[in-house]
Amino acid sequence: MKIVDVRTTVVGNPWKNWVFVQLFTDEGIVGIGEATGGLSTKPHEAAVHELKPLYLGMDPRDVGAVWDSLYKGSYLNQNPAMAGIEMACWDILGKSLDAPIWRLLGGKVRPRIRAYANGWYKGPRDPGFFAEAARAVVERGYTALKFDPFGNAYRFIAGDELRLSLAIVAAVRDAVGESVDLLIEGHDRFSVSTAIEVGRALAEFRPFWFETPTMSTELDAMVEVARAIPVRVVGGERSYAKGDFAKLLAPRVIDVVQPEILRCGGVSGLTKIAALAEAYEAFVAPHNAQSPFTTVVNAHVGAALPNLLIQECFDDFLVPWSREIMSGTVRIVDGFIEVPDGPGFGVALDEAEMAKYPYAERNFLRLFEAGWERRGFQAG
Repeated sequence: MKIVDVRTTVVGNPWKNWVFVQLFTDEGIVGIGEATGGLSTKPHEAAVHELKPLYLGMDPRDVGAVWDSLYKGSYLNQNPAMAGIEMACWDILGKSLDAPIWRLLGGKVRPRIRAYANGWYKGPRDPGFFAEAARAVVERGYTALKFDPFGNAYRFIAGDELRLSLAIVAAVRDAVGESVDLLIEGHDRFSVSTAIEVGRALAEFRPFWFETPTMSTELDAMVEVARAIPVRVVGGERSYAKGDFAKLLAPRVIDVVQPEILRCGGVSGLTKIAALAEAYEAFVAPHNAQSPFTTVVNAHVGAALPNLLIQECFDDFLVPWSREIMSGTVRIVDGFIEVPDGPGFGVALDEAEMAKYPYAERNFLRLFEAGWERRGFQAG
């Protein structure tokens, strides 16, 4: 079997343009991947095509060999385009064997995966609004939810802004009770001293974690904050290299890491980082802020990981048409993701529906602009 062609499609999700990859083989099997890049779209789509000399003609079932060609051919680099190609190869492998990907990874460790909701707050930065929105999330069956209450804070947060942020957290805690876990998102906002101040103030609300309170790529800063506050600190979504995860875990004050499958090397990369975390008695909670397709991929991988803690999930809070552009998306029941049965990832794209939602330059979430949490620029 050989890869003979590739097609990319950009779908204009209102806060992040999604990039889909389809690999075509000489035996008629088509594999699907995703190469979404957050605040960058066209460079990742172009990279899928620019990398063609490194994967066209190869057997997609030799996933490791394809990745090796991409990685070495890119001068030991990795990016979402490469991850999208790698995912599509796994999909082809599963389809060729009529088996779900979780089976190829060793089978299920768990029949379903606990999810935490994200993307559920789309409105004013007001405690009452957040409280009502959080109640609605819990009514759907979720037992964990994540949110960023900090407005457009950058490195420093003024006293009145911090008081408002804490009032939002308090309102959500009061609204959902003690049995629901609150995951507080920091979005890389703070300096070390500010993150410590904020983290200590959050402690009374008993958050499940404080995520990326400082610049994610400043690993020493993350560790310093984790040592100084009585709240679990987590991070890793912006890390590419396995060595960075080792540096984050080695001090043994951070015991949950958040590899992003589109950054860390696709299915194989996520699996390897989970094994690395296991060596430090730590958990993985994969970052997942892409399309419903990547939720499916994470579900397949997560089902096979012994040290998976919880899975981020936007699916119930995306634009309604997000499940119309593809079939085979996951179901979230009582706050748990039901693991699909494939074959491959078990997803099929509907190109006619996808074409209704083209790329738009407004489709980006600017986290350091006032009012970003309203997502007021959304269309459709």
